[in-house]
Amino acid sequence: MRRIVDISVPLKAGIRSDPPGHEPQIQYFNHRQTAEDVVAFFPGASVNDLPDGEGWAIERITASTHTGTHLDAPYHYSSIMDGGKRAITIDEVPLDWCFQRGVKLDFRHFESGYVVTPGDIDAELERIGHTLEELDIVLVNTSAGVRYGEDDYVSTGCGIGRDATLHLLRQGVRVTGTDAWSWDAPFVYTAERYREDQDASIIWEGHRAGREIGYCHIEKLHNLESLPPSGFQVACFPVKIHEASAGWTRAVAIFEED
Repeated sequence: MRRIVDISVPLKAGIRSDPPGHEPQIQYFNHRQTAEDVVAFFPGASVNDLPDGEGWAIERITASTHTGTHLDAPYHYSSIMDGGKRAITIDEVPLDWCFQRGVKLDFRHFESGYVVTPGDIDAELERIGHTLEELDIVLVNTSAGVRYGEDDYVSTGCGIGRDATLHLLRQGVRVTGTDAWSWDAPFVYTAERYREDQDASIIWEGHRAGREIGYCHIEKLHNLESLPPSGFQVACFPVKIHEASAGWTRAVAIFEED
């Protein structure tokens, strides 16, 4: 028996899902509002000819490809990947990457702004008794997951550093995911660290690891608290947007049960 668990957030306007200026906008048009639009396609027809005088329900969305639960392509991080090759866009991401065995790392205990290390990853894998295999999809459960839509969402949760990201990629991982706004630590904390030592290498360091080894990650996951550490597959096929840096995805965890 197959059980599917939704690990995506809804694309919703009017909540704190992104930094100011980056939130999606959605216009809703109901059946009454569009009735005249429908009959305009059929000369001689009137609204009264439609069942209950209803047209169609549609929505018009103004949003970046990085709103809602989405899969980032290597092109988002840089124009290059794999040490100098052209970075692939979302329509070029291998579909095999997007449907694989999943593993969840529970990092909810790390304070917001903490940058995860390779040692942290190894310790969590040892705790849950999981050995990474090539193309495993690694999901990171942070303290941000339960704050989606709240004022502090964007600034909540730990981030995955460059070294930790490369540690996963060198073991064959090509898709990772987080329930936070970003794979990296919240920018407010990175800005504080940069202010202190002026080390520009910490800016977007987890993302920029894709310059060395191309990979994708899912951002704004949800409901990871309900998942066990392993024993499931993840499906996260992105919307196929020509030459884009990301695509929205209805990410799910799939369990095969007796």
